[in-house]
Amino acid sequence: MNLALLRTFVTVHRAGSFTRAAALLGLSQPAVTSQIRTLERQLGRPLFLRQARGVTPTTIGDELAQRAAPHLDALVEITDSGLREEQGPRTLHLAGPPEFTSLRALPALTRLVPQGLALRATFGSAEETLEGLAAGHHDLAIATARPRGRLLSSTPLCDEEHVLVAGVRWAARLGPGALRHAGPHVLEPIPVVEVHESLPLVTRYWASVFDAKPAVAGTVIAPDLRAVLAAVTAGAGLAVLPRYLCETALEQGEVVTLLDPPVPPLRTYFLAVRTGTLGIAHIARAQEWLLRAAVDWG
Repeated sequence: MNLALLRTFVTVHRAGSFTRAAALLGLSQPAVTSQIRTLERQLGRPLFLRQARGVTPTTIGDELAQRAAPHLDALVEITDSGLREEQGPRTLHLAGPPEFTSLRALPALTRLVPQGLALRATFGSAEETLEGLAAGHHDLAIATARPRGRLLSSTPLCDEEHVLVAGVRWAARLGPGALRHAGPHVLEPIPVVEVHESLPLVTRYWASVFDAKPAVAGTVIAPDLRAVLAAVTAGAGLAVLPRYLCETALEQGEVVTLLDPPVPPLRTYFLAVRTGTLGIAHIARAQEWLLRAAVDWG
């Protein structure tokens, strides 16, 4: 049996689509379709059920993928190991949210640079980074959503605690204990600083802590949490921020925590990779390094 046909089959099985598999393999969609039909003729059994959106493997397709995929991944690892010294530095393409990638992931991975790793970082939302990973644009992706399907696999990386903060002047105007005793309506006069008009962090915090929807609108919108922190520090109003991002500002008294709930809201980051690519040494090494560093990020 032709190994190229098996490679195409496993890629389609993981991608769930001829179109996406073609992009990953660098082939045209008709070429992928032709190869799958050739393999089906050789086996005398259908491997996929064609649907309006993508394909679903048959029972025999699942069985063949389970048997073939580990061996194909092992061949990739052998090939990568054999070429590693000849190719010099290996480049890791990493994608993730700008703040977390800049302040946590990249500093951790730069320790691998002296060992021959080159880095290329791309910033984006969870949807953008996972789509880019699936399309083969990235090697690793950090996202706040767990990917679905067979093409991508993920591991929980760490949790971040969200904190409700405000500038010193606004916190003093609110008064100690006012929020705990009177509820979130006392925050309505304070301007809100957020990353998007939909107030994703504020809405999540309100739902988790107050079991309510925020009755406020964004006053300052900036699509980077570092800019949000800078605006709050300058006195723009209140914001919900990851604790790791505003820890120093809190310690230095530049911003003030407005509430310490018994169970603070958390958000989980996932480290995602295309299934099978952990057989490539520099990707596996980077994943291992990030997971190790994340032990201290909780």
